[in-house]
Amino acid sequence: MAIGIPGLTQVVIPAEITVHLGAPDEPAENVTVPFIDYIKNVASSELYPTWPETALRSNIYAIVSTALNRIFTEWYRAQGYNFDITNNTAFDQAFVHNRGIFDTISVLVDELFDSYITRQGQIEPLYAQFCDGRVTWCPGLLQWGTVSLAEEGYTPYEILQYYYGQDINIQTDTPVAAAGETYPGIPLQLGDNNPYVLLMQIFLNTIGINFPSIPNIPNPTGTFNEITQEAVTAFQTVFDLPATGIIDKATWYRIRRVYVAVTKLAELTSKGIMISEIPEFTPTPGPEEVVPRVQAVQYFLNVLSAYYNSIPSVDINGMLDTHTRTALMEFQKTFNLPITGLVDEQTLNAMYNAVSGILQTIPPSAIALPALLWPGVNYQRGSEGALVYFIQQYLSYIASVLEGIAPADPDGIFGPQTEQAVRSFQQYFGIDVTGVVDRYTWDRIVLIYRNLRFGNASNISRLNGTQ
Repeated sequence: MAIGIPGLTQVVIPAEITVHLGAPDEPAENVTVPFIDYIKNVASSELYPTWPETALRSNIYAIVSTALNRIFTEWYRAQGYNFDITNNTAFDQAFVHNRGIFDTISVLVDELFDSYITRQGQIEPLYAQFCDGRVTWCPGLLQWGTVSLAEEGYTPYEILQYYYGQDINIQTDTPVAAAGETYPGIPLQLGDNNPYVLLMQIFLNTIGINFPSIPNIPNPTGTFNEITQEAVTAFQTVFDLPATGIIDKATWYRIRRVYVAVTKLAELTSKGIMISEIPEFTPTPGPEEVVPRVQAVQYFLNVLSAYYNSIPSVDINGMLDTHTRTALMEFQKTFNLPITGLVDEQTLNAMYNAVSGILQTIPPSAIALPALLWPGVNYQRGSEGALVYFIQQYLSYIASVLEGIAPADPDGIFGPQTEQAVRSFQQYFGIDVTGVVDRYTWDRIVLIYRNLRFGNASNISRLNGTQ
């Protein structure tokens, strides 16, 4: 739906960008400069003008895309800051106020400043993470690596695909507009009628799928009616804002930030190998074998990546690969843990606590779980931990769809309620009723969950009563 609010539902090139000359919470000067000058400054600060032109072009696409992502999502303004981006490379990209600009780079930026990267089928500019590839490494574009690829004959688009995946597009000829803050400047309240109200109604309805205490606004039209006021008040209550029923600046940006998070969450967490694709469990796995504990960590990382921009998403493949180690280290850094890149108990417990806190207010129907491999141990009354939590989440969704199966309150503790949920599941599907989740019961729980959750419910009657 195109509501026609440039910079919010459409990507535009802003006339200016405001840069904070320091880390986000560091007292520092803000400078506002023309957007095209900002891109030239960053490119001159990050790149060498003697690099091959194809390498420079690929890097400039990434620089433009990263800046536009910060502006389009209002990443900093949604957190109450009065700037669009920082010049701290730990958070954003290099900008040196009043520095000189290389002529070669200036010419290229004049051509490319209105072009950026997206994932196929998405509007939002890609947050195109990059680093130099020599002193620092990241799971995005490696700047020195682009030089090697360019020398091998890669085109700019092929270089970007090499680092960001095959499912990207380069958007060109983006319109230039004076895109500033999307907040309309005055609070939205009962009786208002405008596109801003319509946008907030759509966002609140999407958020409400994950937070059922927020009432649905039927047939949103852009009129701020009483049900909209109720939804706003409920949102403010859930997210610890003054419950006024008025969309002031703080509420506006909190709605935007939560909306971005919940819309990313289902996509990020539903990734994962299917039950038919998983290999036999190996007690002493090698570096390329699927490990259920790693799968759980990858799922947790994806949930957290929707809420913490510093934590990248990963594939739920069960392998402790380079991308997963990098994401682990970013999690450990964000949560002030020892930065090891290893799945130790402290890290797993911290992840579990953070994720369960996020998901506890979300109904099972709004959570997308991957197919997790059997962990190699049986779970029964008295068991605790992250993988018990997965059992409970699986069963809670199954119980919400199939009558006769008791729900399991997801708390990570295998108590009497969880045992009863397991027993009722086993009885429903003709499995020996033990109340213990062994390998067969685990795999059947995962299979039934995936069939129900992702549209293969027709298989359930066939599975019922078979072993």
